[in-house]
Amino acid sequence: MKLQFFVPKWGSEHLSWDEFLLKAKNAGYDGIEFGVPNETIPAELDAIWELIDKHQMLAIPQHYGTYDADFNLHFDRFSAWFELIKPYPALKIDSQTGKDFFTFEQNKKLIDVTLKHTQDYGIKIYHETHRNKALFAAHISKDYLQRIPGLQITLDISHWVNVAESYLEDQPEAVDIAIQRAQHVHARVGYPEGPQVPDPRVAEWQDALGHHLKWWDRIAERFKNNDEVLTITPEFGPYPYMVHLPVSNTPISDQWEVNRYMKDLLRERYA
Repeated sequence: MKLQFFVPKWGSEHLSWDEFLLKAKNAGYDGIEFGVPNETIPAELDAIWELIDKHQMLAIPQHYGTYDADFNLHFDRFSAWFELIKPYPALKIDSQTGKDFFTFEQNKKLIDVTLKHTQDYGIKIYHETHRNKALFAAHISKDYLQRIPGLQITLDISHWVNVAESYLEDQPEAVDIAIQRAQHVHARVGYPEGPQVPDPRVAEWQDALGHHLKWWDRIAERFKNNDEVLTITPEFGPYPYMVHLPVSNTPISDQWEVNRYMKDLLRERYA
């Protein structure tokens, strides 16, 4: 099994793209994962990709910013995003797709857009298990995965832990099918009252980390068996995911170092 690790641009907005890419490469990442706002102009993406090529990094662009509650407008803006991204040589695309309050039929129309994009341009698109989106909860995602055979996912199970207020002990079938259909992993550790523990390195959060490691281990085992490349983005985020101390507004841990810790932990675990 080959492993590839990606670092999120999220949280490093204070760095220029050149600085960020150099820092990512020096930290031992294979590539970057970065959100592309719907309003991005092609010239901006051209410049970003020139720097990605310069630093010889891989890239996973992320769709996240179609928020419209009106489905017709949402569909048009979602489709336009995939038109925007199609000229660029993404390794794969992560998509926060749909809305939690759209019907199955509506969210499926959006998923169908991505399946056609993959058919036309050869770039695989994985739908993220994310709060507020189509795959916001384990039981809902189970239904989508059972009814749409071509649906593959970015598994960020921290969201499901938060939504269900549990480590999903009572939803093993939903977890099983998600593990079977996961093609990319967001390695963030959640807990029943939140999508991100303050620091996975410390003793008081080892139970939460242990639950997530067991899920990720099963994905890694699956990839060992089929000899594919497993891509992982440690995705601990900045505020408001990262808790800040009152008054001083100081983050209680270092986002960059936590993500690097997760990268090193998982690289050693699955090497």
